[in-house]
Amino acid sequence: MAEILTKARARNIFYGGSIFFVLIFVALTVQSHNYIVTKSTAGMPLSDAVLHGKHVWERNSCINCHTLHGEGAYFAPELGNVMTRWGVQDDPEAAFEIMDGWIEAQPSGIEGRRQMPHFDLTEEDKRGLAEFLRWADQTDTQNWPPNDAG
Repeated sequence: MAEILTKARARNIFYGGSIFFVLIFVALTVQSHNYIVTKSTAGMPLSDAVLHGKHVWERNSCINCHTLHGEGAYFAPELGNVMTRWGVQDDPEAAFEIMDGWIEAQPSGIEGRRQMPHFDLTEEDKRGLAEFLRWADQTDTQNWPPNDAG
């Protein structure tokens, strides 16, 4: 025979379920906090050069053409892992030299290709931009965005 749901039983189910889900919420909050504090790169310090490069990135609206970790326009290549693709993620001087050469060679003049405009950047600006992109390259994005470009 089916049991009748009394007010007392309904109240106990409500309170028991509420306590259960509050405990789940607290456990997930603690787990997320521990991940962010101990494993995530979200709290990586920003050097003065990285901050300068970020300002160069913003001032020149690089995100209007490029993506950075999947955010931005898709007209030009993703730059979140460009230093790894170039093989210079661990070498600040090599990163600057490649960045300097790339920026100075723009626009390439190759007919039928998308062209990056020439930006009149100082050496400090290019060093900062290279450091900003090296910093972005070290960010743990948990493999997002998927990028097979090599």
